[in-house]
Order: sequence, then C-alpha cells, then structure tokens
Amino acid sequence: MSGTADGARVAGGRGDAPVAEVPDAVVRAGDAQEGLDAVVRAFAADTGTLHFLGSDGLLHLAALHGTLPPPVLEQVRRIPVGKGMAGACAEQDAPVTWCNLAQDGSGTVRPAARSTGMAGSIVVPVRADGRMAGTLGVANAAERTFTDAETASLLACAASLARFRPAG
Repeated sequence: MSGTADGARVAGGRGDAPVAEVPDAVVRAGDAQEGLDAVVRAFAADTGTLHFLGSDGLLHLAALHGTLPPPVLEQVRRIPVGKGMAGACAEQDAPVTWCNLAQDGSGTVRPAARSTGMAGSIVVPVRADGRMAGTLGVANAAERTFTDAETASLLACAASLARFRPAG
C-alpha cells in the first residue's frame, strides 16, 4: 500500500494484488444483498455498501449492510465519481482505505460519512470485463488498517459480486 498526499491509502492497484480466495458464502449468494452480507461477515465489519456504475455516470447503491442515518442514506444512494471514498475509488479504479474516518482532513471523506461513527474503512473497485463497474466498501466502528491480504481478498469478493450488476 502507498500513502497519498491527502492521507488516503491506495492499496493493491490494478492487477498487482495477490490471488485471494472468495468465501463460499459470497460465491453462493443469490443476490447483491446476500453477497454483501456475506462479505461484511467474512471481514468482521460493521457496515458495507455495494454500488454499481450507472449509464448516467453515477454510482448507484445496490446493497447496504447496517443502518445509516436517513440523511447519509440519501447521500449514498447515488454518488458522483470522484466524490467521497466510493467516488474516489471509482475515479482511481483502485482501493482507498482510511484507518479512522473521523480524522480525515483532506476532504475525501465526506462530512456525512464522518458522522456515521465508523472509523476503519476500505472501498475497492468492482471490475467486470476488465473495467471499473462499481465499488464495494466495508467499515468498522473501531480503527482498523486493512492488510494487503485483506485488500486482495476484498478485491476477489468484489469481482465475484460483479455478477449482480444490472444489465446495460
């Protein structure tokens, strides 16, 4: 992983992540929600989101694990590429992680995200046919630094969940 000037950590960029196994529950998932729930459990996370890139160029919420305050939920339903952690991940087509969301001073983490009480978080690209097709994110209430192996595993989970992206 490498740091960036704004404090975000970019991990395991295009094609350089080690091969990782996908948990059976993710592979067996029948829909996006079941798949996301399995990912959150596998990573012992508290919350998770799965977004897919729409034809309008926005990331659209496909599944949510956990509870978000209504104003935050409204903001994560549609995310512009380049805005917030999921948008930055989509723009860079690379994982973005924070040890503590509340301590972000760069502007990457949006104020609403800081208000959720989550600390350690990571968002990875969902790729389909070699192209960025969405984002998968998990977060913990406690500070957490995701290892290279965890990042690789989350990327593998994201690739598996790509099968749930809407046609089009």
